[in-house]
Amino acid sequence: MNSLRLIGALLLCFLISEIALAQGTRLLRHPTVSRDSVAFEYAGDLWIVGRAGGQARRLTATPGAEIDPYFSPDGSQIAFTSTVAGNTDVYVVPAAGGDPKRLTYHPGVDRARGWTTDGKRVIFASGRTSAPQQAYFRLWTIGLDGGLPDAMPMPRAFNGAYSPDGRQIAYEEIITAFIPAWYEASMWRHYRGGRTHPIRVMNLNDNSVEKLPWTNSNDTLPMWIGNTIYFISDRNHTANVFAYRTDTKQVSQLTHHDDFDVMTAAAGPDAIVYEQAGYIYLLDAKSGKAQRLNIEVTGDLPWARPQFKKVVSMIRSSTLSPTGVRAAFEARGEIFSVPTEKGDYRNLTQTPGAHDRSPAWSPDGAQLAWLSDASGEYQLMLGDPLGLTAPRTLALPSTAFFWRRPGLRTENTFCSRTITGISG
Repeated sequence: MNSLRLIGALLLCFLISEIALAQGTRLLRHPTVSRDSVAFEYAGDLWIVGRAGGQARRLTATPGAEIDPYFSPDGSQIAFTSTVAGNTDVYVVPAAGGDPKRLTYHPGVDRARGWTTDGKRVIFASGRTSAPQQAYFRLWTIGLDGGLPDAMPMPRAFNGAYSPDGRQIAYEEIITAFIPAWYEASMWRHYRGGRTHPIRVMNLNDNSVEKLPWTNSNDTLPMWIGNTIYFISDRNHTANVFAYRTDTKQVSQLTHHDDFDVMTAAAGPDAIVYEQAGYIYLLDAKSGKAQRLNIEVTGDLPWARPQFKKVVSMIRSSTLSPTGVRAAFEARGEIFSVPTEKGDYRNLTQTPGAHDRSPAWSPDGAQLAWLSDASGEYQLMLGDPLGLTAPRTLALPSTAFFWRRPGLRTENTFCSRTITGISG
């Protein structure tokens, strides 16, 4: 019987390890697809992998961040956005690897948005002519040899995609982000205010504009394959991929994620790739079926190595002890205890993989409490301000807390439950 239990435990461990390996690498962003490859952003660099998934190959390795990759129509080159020396511009790199070539040099923000149908020019969004203070974006095209860009006919547009015959373009007029320069960092989920807008289609022969069916939702990132315009919409609350048939004028929902939004997507000759919950999915345009790709990303990531950091400019909260002898600081996810005059500072947490925050002193100044997500969710920790003893978990997950002084009420409307047993 013991042998059977041991074998069962070993098989369970093996199964769990196989499932973990099958999950692949997460936090994969901004995917793009060609006939045989998928490129994406991870850890600030661009990577490429086959459409079946597997081990990814690195395309860029710079101190800056490379984002917004877009395959050329023939799949031989990738246009992308990179910030070098503080300036954000459009670059092109061979899909096989090599030195990127810079295309734009404007001091404002230029972001890659795709290619013209012939593959000779790159589409990018820029606020260079948008007064005041780059309030909106416009689409431009620029040749692979650089030079001066040409403005596209839409007065305002943040992204767009040509029809296969090049006679029309589907575009998103304005971005849903409240601060254009902080795209993807200043958006509200399920927002229903004045910045919502439908996908528009412009006929380039007469500049007439048609709006796709719309329900005051956030409809973004139009993509065009054949006679179908694909886009992301949160019209059913969670953002998913939808399709609009230009012949039947009908809209259909293709993906049905109900937990995390589909964040970004891009179209290739016969498929769409999109990002959801940190994974990349490949959606076949013919069948409408989506499959999550198992992609493994391994590489040298210098920024992830252990290193000393000056945290004086990263302090987020501070609190003085009741005795005034020491102060507690939260900086870069760690809790520090610092003497007001003589003595050494102490790092009380030393958890580089966790976020420790919101330090609070006990009324007698003998203990410190803080919140930590080292276990995967925030828990209340209690520690010695001199770091002589290891911190211990004090309560179940909470969002805020305070120390209870004798004779005072213990209610806290900011806390998921009342914390007791920690009064000074």
